[in-house]
Amino acid sequence: MSVMAAVTPTRAHAAVFSGKARVQHRARAVRRAPACKAVAEPSAVALANKAEWKTLGSVCAVLGSQWGDEGKGKLVDILAHEYDMVTRCQGGANAGHTIYDDNGVKYALHLVPSGILNPECLCVVGNGVVVHIPSMFNELEALEKAGVKVTPDRLVISDRAHMLFDLHKEVDGLREEELSGNKIGTTKRGIGPAYASKATRNGVRVGDIRNPIKFAEGLRALAKDAAARFPNFEYDVEAEIEMYKVFAEKVTPYIQDTVALVNKEHKAGKRVLVEGANATMLDLDFGTYPFVTSSNPSLGGVCAGLGLAPNKFETVIGVAKAYTTRVGSGPYPTELFGDLADELREKGFEYGTTTGRPRRIGWLDIVALNYASMINGFTHINLTKLDVLSGLAELKVGVAYKLPNGEVTTDFPSDTDTVGLVEVVYETFPGWDEDISGARVWDDLPKACQTYVLKVEELCGVECRYLGVGPGRDAIVIKP
Repeated sequence: MSVMAAVTPTRAHAAVFSGKARVQHRARAVRRAPACKAVAEPSAVALANKAEWKTLGSVCAVLGSQWGDEGKGKLVDILAHEYDMVTRCQGGANAGHTIYDDNGVKYALHLVPSGILNPECLCVVGNGVVVHIPSMFNELEALEKAGVKVTPDRLVISDRAHMLFDLHKEVDGLREEELSGNKIGTTKRGIGPAYASKATRNGVRVGDIRNPIKFAEGLRALAKDAAARFPNFEYDVEAEIEMYKVFAEKVTPYIQDTVALVNKEHKAGKRVLVEGANATMLDLDFGTYPFVTSSNPSLGGVCAGLGLAPNKFETVIGVAKAYTTRVGSGPYPTELFGDLADELREKGFEYGTTTGRPRRIGWLDIVALNYASMINGFTHINLTKLDVLSGLAELKVGVAYKLPNGEVTTDFPSDTDTVGLVEVVYETFPGWDEDISGARVWDDLPKACQTYVLKVEELCGVECRYLGVGPGRDAIVIKP
C-alpha cells in the first residue's frame, strides 16, 4: 500500500511509473472560464449530504458498473462514516481503491476495506475474497505508519476465505506466457490461480492456518500440483511453510466466522456497507470473457462472497465514470486513441492503483451501463470524474451498437468477438469550459454539465444521484 504526504487532493499530472518519471502529455488548451458560482456554505452542504446518506438502506452495496477503476473507494469512504460495518466480498489484491482523509492524505488500498479510516467502523474481509496474508500485513504496517492503527477489533478476516500464495503468482505469470499473443492482461497477482485452486477443491482456507499440520499438507499439495503442470515452476514450499508459522501467530486474532458475524450484526440493527471490487464488465460470467477477472463482482457474487441473503439488500449503487476506462486486453467498443485519449488519461490520472498500468480511455457506453444495471438492479448511479471532461468542446455517449450483420441493438452481445466488431452509435452533446471541481451543489454546475447528467440518467433509466467532481472526500454533488 502506498501513502502519499498530505496534499490538496487534485488530480496529479505526473508520477513515478515503472521506476521512471512519467512525463505529462501536452494536453490541448483548455479554456477556464470563471469557476462556477460561489459554492454554498460548506457546513450546510455537509449537513444536507449527511442527511442524504441516512436515507440509504441498512444494507448498501457499492458496485463497479464498467471495467473497474470507477472511483468506488471514494464513495465507500464517505458512506463508511454512516455505516457500522464495511465489507469486501470478492477479488483480492488486484483491486485498488484510492481514498483521501480529511487532511488530503492519499491512501491506496488493495485488500483492506475502505472503511478503515473511520475508527468506529468494523471492516470485514468476506469468504469470497482471496487473501495474500503477507500483502495484507504490509498494508496494515503502512497504515500504522500513517497513523491508522488496525487491530482485530477493527478488522476481521473470514475463516472461509481462500489463501493466495506466492506460488499462485508464479503460476499466473507462467500461464500468461503460455497464452503468448492472446494474453488476458492479468495483474499477475495470482488471483485467477487462487480461485482455480478453490474451484478444483485443493485450496487452503484462512482458517486452516490455525492447524499447522493441515496447512502444511495443503500447501505441499498445491506446490506438487503446480510443479506437475509447469516444467519451469520453481518454489521452495518448505521455506514458505516456515514463513507462514510466523504469519499464523499474527493473523489468528483477526480470523472469525464472518458469515455468522455479519448476519448477527445485521439482525441486531447494524448498518452494513458492501465495497465491490473490480466491476460487472469484468465479471467471470457476465463480462467480456475470457478478458475478465476470476470472481463475480456483480450482486450475485456479493451475496455468495459474504453469506448475506439477496432480500437484505435495500440499496445498490452503481459507480460509473462520466467516460470509461479499462486496463488489460479485451474488446472495448467506445475506446479512444490519440491526443484526446492522452489528454483524458493525464487529466484523470488514469493509471492503475495496483499495477500503475496506463488505462485505456473511451466515451461513456450506455449499452454496457444498462447491461450492468439490469444484472445488479441499481437503485442509484454515482457518476464520477465529471471534472475531467471540463474543457472539451463536445462529448459523445455510445447509445447503441451496430452489429456486423447491420442490425442495430441496445443489448450487450454475449459473444466477445462480436463485441470487438460492433460499430458504436453515438449521441453528441455540447461540453463546458468551467472548472467544476469547486462545485458542491447542483446549481453550481454549468448548464451543459447538468444537461449531460440528465441525458445519461434518461438513457440508463436510473437516477444519477451522486456526482463526483474531484478526488477529495467533499468533492461530490448530490442531484436534487
